[in-house]
Amino acid sequence: MDLIIPERLRPAHWAGFRRAIDSGRTRLPGCATLEWKESPAVEMPFGRMKVRLKREIVTMGQPEVDPLAGTGHYVTPTEWNALISAPDVAVIDTRNDYEVAIGTFEGAVDPGTHSFREFPAWWQANKDRFGNKRIAMFCTGGIRCEKSTNYLLGQGVEEVYHLKGGILKYLEEMPEADSLWHGQCFVFDQRVSVGHGLQPGDFDTCHACRRPISAEDKQSPDYEEGVQCHACRTEYSDADRVRFRERQRQVALAAARGAAHLGQDIPRGEA
Repeated sequence: MDLIIPERLRPAHWAGFRRAIDSGRTRLPGCATLEWKESPAVEMPFGRMKVRLKREIVTMGQPEVDPLAGTGHYVTPTEWNALISAPDVAVIDTRNDYEVAIGTFEGAVDPGTHSFREFPAWWQANKDRFGNKRIAMFCTGGIRCEKSTNYLLGQGVEEVYHLKGGILKYLEEMPEADSLWHGQCFVFDQRVSVGHGLQPGDFDTCHACRRPISAEDKQSPDYEEGVQCHACRTEYSDADRVRFRERQRQVALAAARGAAHLGQDIPRGEA
């Protein structure tokens, strides 16, 4: 899946066989300067390729934010533990509530946002609680922090840091025995979550609301496969649930034929 924004081509997620990935990196313009991250998947994590034209790769809704003009100080995974353990540092998770729910760093503040667009309003309402502390921020792969740290700098925060390469780079490089990460990291593909060493996690997806769900969540009386989970049971109408049941029926029919149903898993559009 590629995301194209007016300023430049920026592939967000690719998946494929080794030869195809290597070929794409050499043929597509702009790939030579990308910070490249890889993780294994047993099955193809995307149902199909999509190319989308977007004004922002991750929507924050703040026209004045420009990561190219400056961001927070990059902190490598090996330096991260010491930084977030310092008493004068406040650690903020810039991801959404459904991501934070399955894993985050020790001592991190959860803004409780439903989308990245809500982060500026949350900061304005909560900035006084951080006093003169240094701010350390993190997200899945680092893209959201490019914007959030630039935003805080524009708000007058003098010392802002963010995890270079995001949670995924930390989980790739940091031994689990030394890690300050607890839980799993939500990812925007059919793996749903990964853990240390970027090994696939054990969460599934509610195909109605796209939130991650555990095996325990599936035992809830509110859970109906492909139709609703405990978190979204009041968010959809009866007409919606009729549509979801029909979609789930088509998924089951495709599985019985040994085929994939393209509408089965469409990850949330934020990374």
